[in-house]
Amino acid sequence: MPPIDARKVEEFAIALLRAGGATESEAEIVGRSRVESNLRGFESHGVMRIPYYIQSLANNETESNVELTILREAPSYVVADANWGFGRVQCGRLVDMLVERARQHGVAVGTLVKSSHIGRLGEYCEIGAAANQLSIIMANTHGYAKRVAPPGGKSPRLGTNPIAFGAPHPDGPLVLDFSTSVTAEGKVRVHKIAGEHCPEGWLLDADGRPTTDPNVLYATPPGSILPMGGSQPYKGFGLALMIELFAGAFSGGVCSREEPITQNGNCVFLMFADPEHFGGAAHYEHEVVQLSKYIRECPRAEGCEEILLPGDPERNLRKKRLAEGIPLDDENLGQLMELAQLLTVPPPKW
Repeated sequence: MPPIDARKVEEFAIALLRAGGATESEAEIVGRSRVESNLRGFESHGVMRIPYYIQSLANNETESNVELTILREAPSYVVADANWGFGRVQCGRLVDMLVERARQHGVAVGTLVKSSHIGRLGEYCEIGAAANQLSIIMANTHGYAKRVAPPGGKSPRLGTNPIAFGAPHPDGPLVLDFSTSVTAEGKVRVHKIAGEHCPEGWLLDADGRPTTDPNVLYATPPGSILPMGGSQPYKGFGLALMIELFAGAFSGGVCSREEPITQNGNCVFLMFADPEHFGGAAHYEHEVVQLSKYIRECPRAEGCEEILLPGDPERNLRKKRLAEGIPLDDENLGQLMELAQLLTVPPPKW
């Protein structure tokens, strides 16, 4: 299948979500967010998630048209319950509140529990950067999906536990968004649906042996994804453990355990900070510009055409895919087309 125009993919995504039980507003917010993930190369958080979202609605694991409940709040923090609503909608509401509080008070911290999948963490960092704020966001799987075994272990104990940092820059935000495992679980799922092997160095089977078969991650007993860190995997697993505590325990949510006590979802920790209240916005901009320039002007090794900073590859790819279209493999596209038939959504004219 040749690349598909992003606007057509977005229209299709919104139509599927609407037919699957989302409100018009939810379908637009979530659909656009998933396509933006595809535009930036985050296929694991793109439209391939839509069949899962709709199945989650059908199973009453995700609720449509629910309020964001504020459990506790003060000028510089908000503790919220998403009531299992759409993660992008509920987390987006919380982010808007925190950005405004950080603008007024310098720093705002928020937590979110009982949320369905919130999507790409870097998207919320981009919202903060648009308001000239720095941000840190981290999430766990609400104590449900265990995908990563500790170094030396054979059984998964933690989720892939992503973390993202965002910083405003006049030329576009610096956004660092990554899982604490060598890859996101969604990327393994993409390979599974496509019937492809994963790259070497991603997975272990249930006996702790290296494998490239994505099916082992979902087998009984399950395999696991390796922690990030290469020859020092304790760094990735240790970071995942800290995220588990910030997102799960600190938030009032749920940490990983042998038998999950809630459904799959996200507990989230968020922090936004406005430099105007600290070193000053003008000072911050001067420093971030000169630092970026200093790094970009580093003498390049043979074969390196350009020094890139966090956020650059995603912006470059987004520009390319807006012009040329979004690539979707036959199997993942086929799942979307099967869903369209099930929901009686007219097939798009690509």
